[in-house]
Amino acid sequence: MRLSYFNISNFRVDGGAMFGVVPKVMWNKVYPADENNLIPLALKSLVVEAEGRVILIDTGIGNKQDAKFMRYVYAFGEVGLVDGLAQCGYKPEDITDVVFTHLHYDHCGGAVFRDADGALRLTFPNAKYHVSAAQWNNALDPNDRESDSYLSENILPMKELGALNLIMGERDLIPGVHLRLFNGHTPGQIIPLVQYKGKTLAFVADLFPFRAHLPLPWIMSYDLEPMVTLREKEAFLREALLGDYTFIYQHDYYADCSHVYETPKGIRATEAFPFQQLLHELGE
Repeated sequence: MRLSYFNISNFRVDGGAMFGVVPKVMWNKVYPADENNLIPLALKSLVVEAEGRVILIDTGIGNKQDAKFMRYVYAFGEVGLVDGLAQCGYKPEDITDVVFTHLHYDHCGGAVFRDADGALRLTFPNAKYHVSAAQWNNALDPNDRESDSYLSENILPMKELGALNLIMGERDLIPGVHLRLFNGHTPGQIIPLVQYKGKTLAFVADLFPFRAHLPLPWIMSYDLEPMVTLREKEAFLREALLGDYTFIYQHDYYADCSHVYETPKGIRATEAFPFQQLLHELGE
């Protein structure tokens, strides 16, 4: 198995939205906001090459949205999806599987692009696009609170162009890559668990966007079912502690990875460390 990890781009969002009911006086100490209350987020992706497959997890915002849309994204520091993959040694044609943790625009937009004639095309023409059935159904008929996160031009071509594969329940995608389902942030969010050299690596997506989100009440305002998120976090953190999991963060601007450990106040993240350090520690 070969693992690669890269940051497609960064963007900024309102800090209060990312921390929900947690007062700014608390979250600002660990994830500081600027003068406009904006905080930086990364858009990182993981690539798993194994069993003759090249699996990409999430694809960022993409480049087909207009200037008006991007004005509110505050993107910066962009490497790009295709260029980031190239730095890892892959071309779009090499990707056999794309796993979407969910279909919010910042997780799936790069999977479809507009060609020179304006037609929507698959960025990864040889790949199956894997989405949980619960998330797909929710994206097609979203509630008013979540609807702005689902863009039809990101989603519908997956099916129309023949790439869509619906995940009906928790399962192994291939040996060593297990797809778990969570429902607090949005229905059917997939959290991939990768077995690598005897360790479990969890790409924690929007279950734990930052290291700072490990305390149970630190839940985003974006989560549809915060009490479900709280229960999911509690159960998964206990599992991760007992299993000595490594968390790989998708949105944390300041951190790639951490472990978890027990404290008198609950399970918390260890100090962050780079993804390359993880590979080095595991003998790569």
